[in-house]
Amino acid sequence: MSVVTRFAPSPTGRLHVGNIRTALHNFLFARKHGGKFLLRIDDTDRERSTAENEQLIREDLAWLGLHHDGEARQSDRFGLYERQFERLRAAGRVYACYETPEELDLRRKILLGRGLPPVYERPESENEPVEGRQPHWRFRLDHDQPIAWTDLIRGEQRFDPKLLSDPVIRRADGSWLYLLPSVIDDIDLSVTHIVRGEDHVSNSAVQLQMFAALGAEPPHLAHEALLVAAEGKLSKRLGAVGVGALEEAGLEPMALLSLLAHLGTSRPVEAVADLDALASDFDFAHFGRAPAHFDLHDVELLNAKLLHQLPYGAVRDRLPPELKEEDWLILRGNLAHLSEAREWVPVLTGSIEAATDEPDYIAQAAEVAATLDWSDDPWHALTGALKERTGRKGKPLFLPLRRALTGRDSGPEMAPLIKRLGRERTLERLSAAAI
Repeated sequence: MSVVTRFAPSPTGRLHVGNIRTALHNFLFARKHGGKFLLRIDDTDRERSTAENEQLIREDLAWLGLHHDGEARQSDRFGLYERQFERLRAAGRVYACYETPEELDLRRKILLGRGLPPVYERPESENEPVEGRQPHWRFRLDHDQPIAWTDLIRGEQRFDPKLLSDPVIRRADGSWLYLLPSVIDDIDLSVTHIVRGEDHVSNSAVQLQMFAALGAEPPHLAHEALLVAAEGKLSKRLGAVGVGALEEAGLEPMALLSLLAHLGTSRPVEAVADLDALASDFDFAHFGRAPAHFDLHDVELLNAKLLHQLPYGAVRDRLPPELKEEDWLILRGNLAHLSEAREWVPVLTGSIEAATDEPDYIAQAAEVAATLDWSDDPWHALTGALKERTGRKGKPLFLPLRRALTGRDSGPEMAPLIKRLGRERTLERLSAAAI
């Protein structure tokens, strides 16, 4: 069986960390098995869906590197939904209902008052056409057919259809709700695996009967524990963590994806620079059922670790043109965000303002530096000679030199940095700081 997964966002806004995780896991599972990852735009809600948001979703997926192998838009498929709806209607699996929302709410309250589950009672004698009302439509669950499946994450799942309400699949204005069009699409697009949040478990239960009613083999199902923020708050706060915020913060896509690939699993979270590497060990058997705690600080930590290992070719197009491969190899181990590399351009290639409060010590350093052999290891030769001459060691030995040569209190290792500066620029800066 060729694996086919799908990511089905509604174009009502940009991607946030929750649906990025869903997209990633669908992508990784398909990639691992040599299958296809499809993008389905669920734009049946015409009031909230916009073409602008649809394009933003595509751009967000591209920024993340989650390139899809095919695309469908639900608003282009209404004819297919209509044909399958009529097929189910002819088979008696969908039926018209005329209750108002107020009447349904009253019925639920009565059931709850009797200590009964608020399950729709199918009062078909009352579902005769009502003058002045258009019907909404429900899918008739088969109460004699138990619902069961082996979830790839949650294990054995069982539902009694008698305890489920017949779901509304179409509104009175003719517009579609999520459940039936999604099933029709999954059949038509040959989707083999559905990966989504555990909040869809009950939806899956009723959709399995829809697959059966349409004569189709259902896809395999994997329902993931939901993300929660580190302090325990649910998705409202996480919804603000999206591609736009990540780009603005200067974070690498793979830092986020490295975290989301293993968050909630038994696998260690490590900075991984390649999606194929993430896909190679992706396995739903590693996922637990406890909520997965997301903390943006963890992405920041992974971002630094990722930068420290990235080769020059992976960042060359995003670096200032003045910085070459030698500069990147010097700088990368000290960066938390790629944008910080720009701050080092004047240090490595231009001029800086001299910074020292110990001009006499720096004057001695300038004298020693002028006598060194710069073809070998000038930094250790310089500090060794100064240690012997002044008796200094540790921070009093190194920090004034760093300040004079870089204008900073911290930064990359000085040994490769001073060699990159070269004899002439080093002497020039030491002399300037000694005045």
